[in-house]
Amino acid sequence: MIIGAEDIDFIKAHIGEWLAEESLGKPPKVYELELRERSVRIEEQLKHQRDLIQTIIEQNDKRFDALQRQIDQRFEATWSQMDQRFEAVQSQMDQRFEAIERRFEAMQTQMDQRFEAMQTQMDKRFDAVDKRFEALDRRFEALTRRIDRFMFWSLGLTISVAGLIIAMMRIWPAFAA
Repeated sequence: MIIGAEDIDFIKAHIGEWLAEESLGKPPKVYELELRERSVRIEEQLKHQRDLIQTIIEQNDKRFDALQRQIDQRFEATWSQMDQRFEAVQSQMDQRFEAIERRFEAMQTQMDQRFEAMQTQMDKRFDAVDKRFEALDRRFEALTRRIDRFMFWSLGLTISVAGLIIAMMRIWPAFAA
């Protein structure tokens, strides 16, 4: 079957109608109006969705700002609580150190008193030892005097006896002869 020029002209004349019936070619004017209305509605809905997205973004920004403020407030509250706790701990430590210092001062005064008492006891003991040494010194001096007297008497007696013996020996030959 061979298609002639008349057939081709007929097809060209009616193809638009056939395509319109099948919605594949140039739409008829009614369909074109429908398409325009649909595109206008789609554009309106897109605009509405864009507005919704914009409000959602703005609300999210507000929420994030509020959340950021809450986090900052909580952080500041936590810091202030930590500062208060550290100050309380510091004051407790200061009080403890002061109590320890008072204890050391009390112990120092007690130690000073003990050392003074020990010093007085040691002074008394040294005085007693000094008295004993003085008594020993007096005894040694008395003993030294006695020994000195004994030595003088012994020397005197020895010299006297030696003198008598010498005198007797000089005189003895005169008696013996």
